[in-house]
Amino acid sequence: MPANKSGPAPKKKKGRRGRLVAFTVVLLLVAGIGFGAYWGVSTVRASFPETTGALKLPGLTDPVDVVRDANGVPQIYADTDEDLFRAQGYVQAQDRFWEMDVRRHMTAGRLSEMFGASQVKTDEFLRTLGWHEVAQKEYDTKLSATTKKYLQAYSAGVNAYLKDHQGSALSLEYAALGFTSDYKPDAWTPADSVAWLKAMAWDLRGNMQDEVDRALMASRFTQKQIDELYPGYPYQRNRPIVAGGNVDPVSKEFDPKATGGGMAPGTGTGTGTGTSNGTGAPNGTGTSTGAGTGTGQGTVHGAAAGVQAQLSSLSKTLEKVPALLGPNGNGIGSNSWVVSGEHTTTGKPLLANDPHLAPQMPSLWYQMGLHCRTTGPKCSYNVAGFTFSGMPGVIIGHNQDVSWGMTNLGADVTDLYLEKINADGYLFDGKQEPFITRQETIKVAGGASRKITVRSTNNGPIVSDRDDQLSGVGKSAPVTDGAPDRGDGYAVALRWTALTPGKSMDAVFELNRAKDWTDFRKAAADFEVPSQNLIYADTKGNIGYQAPGRIPVRGKGDGSTPAPGWDPAYQWKDYIPQSALPYEYNPKRGFIVTANQAVVNEKYPYLITKDWGYGARSQRINDLIESKIKDGGKVSTDDMQTFQRDNSSEIARLLTPYLTKIDIKDKYVRDAQQLLNGWDFTQEPDSAAAAYFNAVWRNTLKLAFGNKMPKELRVQGQCLYVRPAGDTGPADAQNKLVRECGERAGDAAQPDGGDRWYEVVRNILDDPNNAWWQTDDRPGHPGLKNRDQLLAQAMKDARYELTSKLGKNIDHWAWGRLHQMDLTNQTLGKEGPGFLQSMLNRGPWNLGGGEAAVDATGWNAAGGYKVTWVPSMRMVVNLADLDKSRWINLTGASGHAYHAHYYDQTDKWAKGELLPWAFSEAAVKKAGKETLTLSP
Repeated sequence: MPANKSGPAPKKKKGRRGRLVAFTVVLLLVAGIGFGAYWGVSTVRASFPETTGALKLPGLTDPVDVVRDANGVPQIYADTDEDLFRAQGYVQAQDRFWEMDVRRHMTAGRLSEMFGASQVKTDEFLRTLGWHEVAQKEYDTKLSATTKKYLQAYSAGVNAYLKDHQGSALSLEYAALGFTSDYKPDAWTPADSVAWLKAMAWDLRGNMQDEVDRALMASRFTQKQIDELYPGYPYQRNRPIVAGGNVDPVSKEFDPKATGGGMAPGTGTGTGTGTSNGTGAPNGTGTSTGAGTGTGQGTVHGAAAGVQAQLSSLSKTLEKVPALLGPNGNGIGSNSWVVSGEHTTTGKPLLANDPHLAPQMPSLWYQMGLHCRTTGPKCSYNVAGFTFSGMPGVIIGHNQDVSWGMTNLGADVTDLYLEKINADGYLFDGKQEPFITRQETIKVAGGASRKITVRSTNNGPIVSDRDDQLSGVGKSAPVTDGAPDRGDGYAVALRWTALTPGKSMDAVFELNRAKDWTDFRKAAADFEVPSQNLIYADTKGNIGYQAPGRIPVRGKGDGSTPAPGWDPAYQWKDYIPQSALPYEYNPKRGFIVTANQAVVNEKYPYLITKDWGYGARSQRINDLIESKIKDGGKVSTDDMQTFQRDNSSEIARLLTPYLTKIDIKDKYVRDAQQLLNGWDFTQEPDSAAAAYFNAVWRNTLKLAFGNKMPKELRVQGQCLYVRPAGDTGPADAQNKLVRECGERAGDAAQPDGGDRWYEVVRNILDDPNNAWWQTDDRPGHPGLKNRDQLLAQAMKDARYELTSKLGKNIDHWAWGRLHQMDLTNQTLGKEGPGFLQSMLNRGPWNLGGGEAAVDATGWNAAGGYKVTWVPSMRMVVNLADLDKSRWINLTGASGHAYHAHYYDQTDKWAKGELLPWAFSEAAVKKAGKETLTLSP
């Protein structure tokens, strides 16, 4: 729902004329600073696209029609594939070119060309990774000739639009950029489209942040404590995606009906042991699964002060890389599920999907239909769904035969390697190897160009070259006796599957034209990066699931901490065979749920990751479906939509009975405690109980875990008196405490409060004297001795926190007043002048839902209650009648501020509503409000 008096309300819906009049008044008020006279109505409207009548689009074979509905969503009709994708490029450039342009500059490490010296460090890191270079190699060497034709046609469509539109005619942002820069966009290239898959893969790269965080934690915690903060997946309580099955040890094929365990051929176990160095933490030991057998020496989880600083610096460097999808970590994910016709009111499958990504303006998604007037050899597509601006095809949606959805599989596809280097090269297997090098020139708007040298080892680019503090990474890293002399320190290299050219762009088109399960699985095999859970349904009544992706098989090590790059035993040996990746087809239970939980049970012979989501959302969806279909009940389209809005809190259900039993003496706090009596654990925007519980949860985590974290994981600017790093003994005197301030962005700090922390707390909840419940004595803060004391303190702290934020009267509290979403333009909406930010950004909205709820409006408990990721779109596909499917986007079709479709879907989205989704030509024509004809 829209925000109330706790923050500026979103602008009310008016006619376009009313918005522009109001906008003109605002501009006249700022005329005194020199902008108002220029920024008139004509500037705002200059970039609004033509959506009716006729336009020329050079290169077309035949006329193309673009039919837009009441929400401005385009459906394109053409007679050839190339015409279809040429028009797609043109139309997306009409609505979203600023977004496309910024995105391609980010993926190419060229943000400095647009925004100046402030982006040089980010560009250096992105050039080091070489996303655009890999994308170009994919286009040159891996993609099919057909895919290349489509990419060329799409690029030609974009460039045709650019030819006739510059500056304010492209968007308001270009008009603003014109005050300080003479920047003009280059022509669009096929590699610009392919590179977007690298950005997608980066944000969904798996456990890289966890790998860094575990190493950073070692300055404060023992290995046992770190293990307690990363508990194992609760297989017995939260069902994996694939209920059973295993890999045949001979054929290496996955059989969903197989039972029993055992290792696939060529796999085994390895144990790494070592000694700690100067931290007081115990030896790091553990098991790993991968190719090869044997026991050998390895690096230790503990880290001394020197490597601590270097890993902290790497963490900060990673934070600076724009996260287009959202904060990397446990929250990034999605919900998708499919129910077979046996259990639906329609008699055919129903499929739902809602990816959880960062809220931004405009939404990452762009709704679109791509239709051949007659399908055949010349024109083979009839597909609609959610696309990415800047990329041809449909990413998630349906065609006339099949529908599919995606969630993040979370496979561990990145490893950090410590490297022994000198000026000439790096050590590997006892020999000195030369670096692979390339030169990069970074152009800087308003300044001199910068030149860098990118160095790579056999494990990948040396990311530590991109930060002065990282140049000596590993200076004090604890390693085993067999490690090489550290000299001036070890460097850090990154190995990542996305840096190897692949065929994921082929997979997009293969999915779009798939006719059945066989076609779908073939397309999935090419969807190498990023690894996604793919669900499936077809109009014949079949449902299925496939886990695709290029997932490494390691030698020694399990990817949970940095590995020794000089030791060949820690190299990647292979990738999990596509035939061995888990799948299901028409399972007996009649439905499939994927929500970032474990894919398979612990008997699966290959290591996919050790850092699954913990299954709070997935199990809730399982329970909702099962409760509906028990005793022969049927699931309707309305039910699927209701499930998407489910905001029940699992941690509240677990923790509240303990909170309500605590004897609170202070009436002021007890009044708040009583809000929890009889609460049903739902998190509606107007719920006072949800507001109070989530504040208690946040303060519980802060007291039990957050205040004990190393500064590198705590929120930037939050200062505490703590024991010195490396002191893992008891705090026996207050004079041992030192003042340390947090260093991490609020949306990436720990504890984030996600469902990993549900498991951490669950494991100690019935142990009231567990050490995690105890806190040190600090000046003015006597230590807490047990669970109930800590929970009582958390309730008190929450009462006073909400009093300061929401007022003394608990009757006026509401979860949505704390839990607000802002839609922010990802460039000038963050960094531009204040008046420009207000023009481009919208919000806040007061939201229900919460972290790890099905309605996953995520927030970081360490950083505050602000919404950090959301269901970025929602869809429910009805395979019995595709025209009765439903969808909605977070914002709107347009990327132009003050356009009627800039955020016209947001209010409905916030209420959990969905829009009708016309697909057939008759339904699209009936829903159509504007038609543009593009002619050769």
